[in-house]
Amino acid sequence: MISIGLIGAGRIGKLHAANIAASAKAKLACVADAIPAAADALAADYGIPAVTVEAMLADPSVDAVFVCSSTDTHADFTEQAALAGKHVFCEKPVDTSTDRIRACLDTVEKTGKQLMIGFNRRFDPNFASVRARIAAGEIGDVELVQITSRDPSAPPIDYVKRSGGLFRDMMIHDLDMARFLLGEEPVSLFARGSCQVDEEIGKVGDVDTAVAVLETASGKICQISNSRRATYGYDQRIEVHGSKGMLSAGNCRATTVTFANADGYQVDPALDFFLERYGQAFVNELNSFVDLCEGKDVAVPLGYDGLRAQLLADAADASVRDGQLKQL
Repeated sequence: MISIGLIGAGRIGKLHAANIAASAKAKLACVADAIPAAADALAADYGIPAVTVEAMLADPSVDAVFVCSSTDTHADFTEQAALAGKHVFCEKPVDTSTDRIRACLDTVEKTGKQLMIGFNRRFDPNFASVRARIAAGEIGDVELVQITSRDPSAPPIDYVKRSGGLFRDMMIHDLDMARFLLGEEPVSLFARGSCQVDEEIGKVGDVDTAVAVLETASGKICQISNSRRATYGYDQRIEVHGSKGMLSAGNCRATTVTFANADGYQVDPALDFFLERYGQAFVNELNSFVDLCEGKDVAVPLGYDGLRAQLLADAADASVRDGQLKQL
């Protein structure tokens, strides 16, 4: 069992805290946050100490650190934790600057410690099954991938301002999923974006509706569709077409019950948001991180995957701004 310190007591930090505390493979040792009251409240929930980051990293009983703080602190805390001899799980992105990400990865590599990036969708049982069946050759050679990702509503403007934009905050998950499903690195990308959901998002220089088309050297194509509005719930679907068939994974609903009467058929809407939709994915993600720390041979998104997704997000943002196809 490994001992984990948590940096960040916000929404995603609370989710990871609950999963670590409930795990038979890990122990939640302590929590730190820039807002002491937030750390105190979360620590009280689990009967653990609220500490400073410095104290956490100096504690030899802490084996690993979850970095779930604000984005602008990820790279610094990741480096500090690795240099202190801790394995690191870092929520995406490591940083909004690819140069800073590269510097961080270089530092971590020199320590010999593991760095896993929080691309939780790879661990969704449905998406993971699609990937495994692709690898087993069920649909032959992958030719076309379609990824749909639409939030039920737009985030607060204050969040948008510091998020890095739709491509670096939202689509980055889909860009990682594209690499995961294509099995090859994209070599070109073209994106379009507009503001149709909330005009305030446009005023701060972001978009709320976007598509991106990626192509690999062998001609495999992936199309991604994003929107900050889906009136029917959290829309998360993938489809992979190959030379021998097709695999797809649809939305998750509260139940699979269908009601039919003279007015037609009715089903439950898609689950509300990522906390519900990807609940099991986050548990599987934690278990894989523990296996990684224990030296087991597991396939997980590492620092390089975080860098590659960020490069794709940057290319998508640039493509929208100048209307040009980007070579990667």
